[in-house]
Formats: sequence, structure tokens, C-alpha cells
Amino acid sequence: MLLVIQGVNQGARFQIDEETVTIGRGIQSKIRVLDTEVSRMHATVHYAHGSFIITDQNSSNGTFVNGAAVSSRELTNGDQIQLGHSIVLFFKTTDDVQKFVAEKVDLLGRQDPSHIVDEVERDADAELLKPSVAVDQSRMAQMLANLRALYRMSEAAVSPSISLDQLLKSILEMTIEVVSADRGCILLADAQTGEVLPQVISHHHRVDPKDKMPVSRTIVDYVLKNGQGVRTSDARRDRRFETAQSILQSGIREAMCVPIQGRYEFMGVIYVDTTRTQDEVILAGGNINTFNEDKLRLLVAIGRQAALAIENNRYQQAFVKAERLAAIGQTITTLSHHIKNILQGVRGGSFLIDRGLKDHNEELIDKGWKIVDKNQNRIYDLVMDMLSFATQRQPALELASLNETVQDVCELMQSRADEYQVQFDWRPASDIPRTMFDPEGIYRAVLNIVLNAIDAVEGMENASIQVQTGFDSLVNELFVEVGDNGPGIPKDKLSVVFEIFESTKGARGTGIGLAVSQKIIGEHGGAITVQSAPNQGCRFRLAWPRMDDESTLA
Repeated sequence: MLLVIQGVNQGARFQIDEETVTIGRGIQSKIRVLDTEVSRMHATVHYAHGSFIITDQNSSNGTFVNGAAVSSRELTNGDQIQLGHSIVLFFKTTDDVQKFVAEKVDLLGRQDPSHIVDEVERDADAELLKPSVAVDQSRMAQMLANLRALYRMSEAAVSPSISLDQLLKSILEMTIEVVSADRGCILLADAQTGEVLPQVISHHHRVDPKDKMPVSRTIVDYVLKNGQGVRTSDARRDRRFETAQSILQSGIREAMCVPIQGRYEFMGVIYVDTTRTQDEVILAGGNINTFNEDKLRLLVAIGRQAALAIENNRYQQAFVKAERLAAIGQTITTLSHHIKNILQGVRGGSFLIDRGLKDHNEELIDKGWKIVDKNQNRIYDLVMDMLSFATQRQPALELASLNETVQDVCELMQSRADEYQVQFDWRPASDIPRTMFDPEGIYRAVLNIVLNAIDAVEGMENASIQVQTGFDSLVNELFVEVGDNGPGIPKDKLSVVFEIFESTKGARGTGIGLAVSQKIIGEHGGAITVQSAPNQGCRFRLAWPRMDDESTLA
């Protein structure tokens, strides 16, 4: 599998197999990467001797794997392929990985725990941050402060609940605190142009946040060129930057700048500085040095943490986008296929009506209209299921009779059962109390299950379905059971039968109905269970707790 994690096509996912595939910008490439730095026929990936091999096709800008230029190389799980400004992640599918792990891991039987020789508490990692009396206290205090800062940044880096800007802002604020800087900013390289641009900025409380922060392009360029962190105790007199007007104009006295270097690529820089007025310098005897070598080393480590955080965020965003695109594609494909089938039915019925009108044949008109009306109902059911599944809502609770609601379903479905020659057995319980529930929602949930049952036994001899209601006083629970004597649900489908677009009815089903029913019952605090075996029918049980009034709904 190839997943684009950076570039124009971020989130695009491509399945590869034993067939050789071409990667490039050209229209003839099987995997198109719409990057201006990618050649029309940039590289190929082929399968040989159990492995995938990528081969550069004399591209203009080369093919890189994990930051190294390659002409041909075997790919391993997790490799990053760079094509122009785009980065593609190679990984094996979950099934492949699970199969490999299952073959390599042998779980032994449970053993006597007396052989365990040592234990630690779950928060034992905090012990690492406690000072030791055997080491110089001032030095140890600084080391522990550095460790605490890196520890906090590591926690922030793996947080999935914040955006990249929020994450970098948090890292920068902690950085300013631990290195005693007055202000700082993070500049990131643009994924398309490579230009380094400001991403986030932060100030110490003693600095007026309304003031602009001058960032020395000279210092940033030096770090970009040499790939190493720099510290200057007096930027205006540092010989490395003695000709730089940007430093002279900005009044920067101390500055540190380090690269944000990922595992295989440069991502940007962290830049911090201090500002002191001329009066402060005079009062301090002309010597104010806030930064030192230890703080520079710490800032380099922070840059590394920031790089890992950015990489992790890119992976997350790419996978989320890939899943979103896959879901959209699956939705469009499934619904288009089902709507096409409905429209074919409508067209067929319309054709019969048209013929009947021309021939003045009322029998043909009646037959055509029944077909149109049936498919019209299918369109209505499809739209209502889509709305029910897509809408997040609280059930519209009212005091109602479960038997009356389910009877409405049975009366509607009786004609359909008669049409398919299905024996319909409706068994209402007599001891069900009137209770609070959403009649329209329960009606829709039961209707979908009954429709499924009728479809399951269509065309069978002695086909039958049973619908019954009940109240379990032991657990204070209402339930509706729908059973049939059909072929049952295959064992491998039982675990996914309630997932959206999972249908066991082939072209006749959308895979929405059961998902909608499960959602509605879930909104009532209940669940749907299913019992089935091959050629032994199927039984669905819709159950939810009794509610006496709206205040009992959690």
C-alpha cells in the first residue's frame, strides 16, 4: 500500500499488487502524483521474490527512500519515498501485518507468576525526574528541568486531540520558558515550494505581544545551509553574521536557532532570542548572557521533538484524509449502484405504462404502475434511511404503545408478504405497559428488520417470518423479535452485519437499513442482537430499557 502523506495528493491511497505499477505526473502513470517536480514517468514499483522494489526511471529530480537517493531499492514496511515535494509512505496492509505477526509469535500457556522477580508501579517513570544527592545540585537541577521539559513536549507530541498549530504553540511556549528567552517563533518549510515561512509565534510575559518580532534571515539561512544549531551571545558582533543588516536593524543581542530535522527531511527551524535595552546592558556592566551551550543543546533536542510531532501529525492527517476519501468513494459507489437499480425499475414500469396508454390496455398500465409505485417506495425508504443515519438527534419521546407501533409495521408489510407468498405471523404480547419511546424511530427500526426478513425468505417454499413483542420485567426492558426460516447469515458476516454499507443481499440491498436500526435502538439506550446459523434462519432482537418519562433518558 502507498499513502501520500505530504504534497498535493495528500491522503491519496494506492493498493499495489504483483503487477508492475508506474508512478509519475503523466496521464499514463497508474499512480499519478500531481507534483510539478515529479517527472511524467518518475519511477516504477514491481514485485519480485516476495518483496516490492522501487526503481527510478531516470527522473529529473531523482527518487529518494528515507532521504537517500536510489536507483533501485527493496521497500520495507514504513519506508518514506520522496518524489519531488511529495512524500509517499509504503506500508503493508493490516491483514499482511497480522498474518506475519501471527506466524512469528507463539503465545505459551499461562505460567505460575511466582517467577516474576521484580515489579514497578505504573508511574515509575516519574522517579527518573527526582534529584539525586550524589550529584552536584545546581547541575542536576538544570538537567532535571531539561528532562521535565522534554517529557512534557513528548506528551504533547502524541496528543491526537489538538491541531498542528496548537501543538507547535504549546511546544514554543514551553521552549521560551525553559531556555529563558523573551520571544520565539517556529518557521516551517512549505511542502510545495520549500520556502521557510513563520508558523507560530510566542512572547514572554515581559515582552509586549503587540510588538513585531524581527527574525534574522541571516541566522535562519545559516542554520538552513549548515544544518546545525547556532547560538550567539551578541548577534550584532558575531563574526559569522557581521555583514548582516537584518541583525543590526533588529537590535537582537542574543539568539539561538536550531533546525527541525525529521528522520529523512528538513522541516523548518525554531528561533528564539532576547532583547535588552541599552540601559539594561549598562546596568549589568555590558554583560548579559541568558543563553549558554547547555540551553543550545536543549533547544536542539526540542527541535528534534518538534520534528517528530510534525511527522506524527502529518501521518494522522494523511490517514484521516485517506479514510475520508475512501468513505466518500464507497458511499457514492454504493448509493449510485442502488439508485441505478431503482431507476431501472422506474424506467421499466414507465415503459409498460407508455405501452398501455398507446394500446389503451388498462391491465398493462396497472402492471406498470405497480412497478413504478414499488420503486417509488424504495426511493423513499432509501432517503429516509440516509437521513436517519446521518442525523445526530435525541429520540422524540412520548408515551405510546409498543404493540400499536409494531402493528402498524406488520399491517404495512402484510401485503408485501402476501406478494412473495410468505406466511406472516404477528404475535403481540399482552403485558406490555405504555412507556416513553420514539414511535417514529422504533417504527423505522422494526420496519428495516422486517423488510430484511421478507427479502431473506423471498422465493423459498414454506417461507415464514414471525414478529413478536415483549416486556422483560426482570431487567425492565422492552423488546421486539423478528425471526425467519431463511438461509441465515454467513458466520463471517455476523460481526459486520450492522456496519454501514455491509449487505448480505447483493445488488438488492444498500447496507444502510440494519445500521439505521442499530443507531435508533442505540439512541434509546439499547442494542440489537442477532442469532443465526446456516440454513437455520435468523432471529433479531431489538431491546431497550423501559422509560417512564423523559428524565430517565441519559
